[in-house]
Amino acid sequence: MTEVRRATPEDVPAMAAVLNGWIDGTDWFPRVFAPEELEGFIRDAVPLREVWVAGDPVCAYLSCNAEAGQVVALYSSVTGQGVGKALMDKAKEGREALWLTTHVPNVAAQRFYRREGFREVSRHMPEPPETVEEMRMEWAR
Repeated sequence: MTEVRRATPEDVPAMAAVLNGWIDGTDWFPRVFAPEELEGFIRDAVPLREVWVAGDPVCAYLSCNAEAGQVVALYSSVTGQGVGKALMDKAKEGREALWLTTHVPNVAAQRFYRREGFREVSRHMPEPPETVEEMRMEWAR
């Protein structure tokens, strides 16, 4: 099983590298924010949210707004190794429901979320500067 632990401020550069790697490797997703800005967003989120990391070195992370029951971010630099599932299992612990948004073109993420019990409830255009249509998905125990 993949080890999952609470993120620390020292993990921020690795989490930013995972996110920036995903953006740079995803041809349908435009870069809206500079890598340094994204690292700053992650740094600001760590003390405010439940943020979990997996791997040594860190290869994936999940950020959860506990009050809203929202998975705000789930990014991994590896696939098919159970890392995303381990992070999602941690997010589900002690909760009756979660929701998230994913990008409509990201069919691989949608397959994963459906396997995890999420279902599509709506689609919408995000607030600028984001430009890629999003899908809201919800999970309930």
